[in-house]
Parts: sequence; structure tokens; C-alpha cells
Amino acid sequence: MSIDNLMVFSGNANPRLASDVVRHLNIHLGRATVSRFSDGEVMVELLENVRGKDVFVLQSTCQPTNDTLMEVMVMIDALKRASAGRITAAIPYYGYARQDRRTRSARVAITAKVVANMLQGVGVDRVLTMDLHSDQIQGFFDIPVDNIYSSPILLGDIWKRDHPNLVVVSPDVGGVVRARAIAKRLECDLAIIDKRRPKPNVAKVMHIIGDVKDRTCIIMDDMVDTANTLCEAANALKEHGARKVMAYCTHAVLSGSAAERVTNSALDELVVTDTIPLRDDARACTKIRQLSVAELLAETIRRISNEDSVSSLFIE
Repeated sequence: MSIDNLMVFSGNANPRLASDVVRHLNIHLGRATVSRFSDGEVMVELLENVRGKDVFVLQSTCQPTNDTLMEVMVMIDALKRASAGRITAAIPYYGYARQDRRTRSARVAITAKVVANMLQGVGVDRVLTMDLHSDQIQGFFDIPVDNIYSSPILLGDIWKRDHPNLVVVSPDVGGVVRARAIAKRLECDLAIIDKRRPKPNVAKVMHIIGDVKDRTCIIMDDMVDTANTLCEAANALKEHGARKVMAYCTHAVLSGSAAERVTNSALDELVVTDTIPLRDDARACTKIRQLSVAELLAETIRRISNEDSVSSLFIE
């Protein structure tokens, strides 16, 4: 498909990211009204012709998660009824991704699968997302899913900063694969933090596997929510002799008093991307720095529209 056939629409979650993406694509953002009735119901009206077009709905399902998710669903339905040729849900931050399994015999929903069912049920043709919390979520869909990575952006920043005596740290056992891949690219050592979580959103660091004394520690994770894990990890690393502790996280959820927690922690810097817009308190925090993934998303969207390879973006 040619760039003339490509259109990008966005809801209210992250309009700045959407504007940056279409600027890199050299197209205009699709005109639509995404509003609310007085009782909170989502209402979408498309303000231009989409018949036969290759349409991307670009929206992270971040806070308020249910509202932003419903905007995506209603917009897809509006596009479907307006005879769009192909519809891709471009969801940089996939909300509910942490609810991807039943833990032991707990009577809980697998909500990541529920969201996948909803997207397919409303008629989306494919999904584009970034740094899924669990790669296996791709298997919840029976349509193509492109899970791209922010690592080129994060790695570029680390290389540019040229930190001495680096060691990459995984904040938990589940993040070892991600951290190991980054350590391999940086040609440095890997350390692992072993922690136990007594209850949700509460992390307790137990001990550190690896040598961090007098080194610059780079903690890699896919998201930062309450920042409890990061702050506990930073404190533990400093107690074990780390000279500097920095964290690189793709999705800046930063709920509650997370920004204040980062400010008061032993963490030297938290680097995040703009898949989720920063709240006012996070923007005011001098320890939090934001990188843009707009150019990477734009290039991925261009390649999908042109039927070019996406995986080659992430091959050395």
C-alpha cells in the first residue's frame, strides 16, 4: 500500500505522541471527534473518508485504562462501519498485560486474553504493540501481532552517555531474558536481583546475584508502575557498593506517589519513553527523563503499510 493510502487516528490518551508519529510519516492526523456523553459513554465520529484506507488507531491503553481502551474499541467499530480497508490497533502500551495467567489455583481472570478477545471481536485486522509485559500474549490473538522493542532507543541513549564500568541489572528473575539481551549488546556483565513479593505492588529485595561494587548499574524493565521495585533495587545496589544506579523502563505508568518515591530514592536517574504521557508530578521530577519512540513507531507503521519487514529493524 502507498503512503497515500495510509491514515492514522488517535483518541485522547496520548495526542502528543500521535502528532509526533504522523509528523515523521509526513501525513496529517486523521480527523475524528472522540468525546463523552454526560454519563461518560464514549462517542466517536469520523470527520473524513476512510473507505478502502489502511488505517492505524494509535492509542496506549493507559490511565484511565478502561476509558482509553473503550475509545480504541469504539473507534475501530466506527472505522469498520465506514468501510476502512484494513484496521491496525497500534497500542504502544497494552493495558492489562500483567494479568496474563492464573497464579496457582487463584480464581482470577486472564484479563490480557479478555482484551485480545475484545479487539478481535470488534473487527481489528492486526495489532501493533511495544515491549509486551509477556511475549506469550501474542498467542492470545488469532490475527497478526507485531511486538516491537524500545531497545534501539534505550541502547542509543546508554551508548551516548558512555557510562564507565557498566553492569546491566535485571530487577527480578522474570526480566532476565530482556536484561541479558541488553547486556550482550552493551558487552557488559549481568546481575540479577532476587526478590519476594508478599502482596501485589509491594516488593522486598532479598539479595543480589553478581558483582556491582564500584560499578554503574543499569536496571532494565518493561514498565515502572508504583516504582517500589525500582527503589528497593536501587537501595540494595547502593548498599552493595554500586557507584551509580540508573533505570531504563519503556512504559512510565508511575501511578500514585511513584514520582515522589523516585525523588526520595537512591536512584540516580529514571529514563522512560513517551508511550505513556507523564503526569505533572513526573514531569516535575528532576530524576525522570523521557525519550521519544515516535520515529520508531512511525517507521514500523510505514513498513507494515508497505508490507516490508518489521523484524529487520531489530536485527543487528
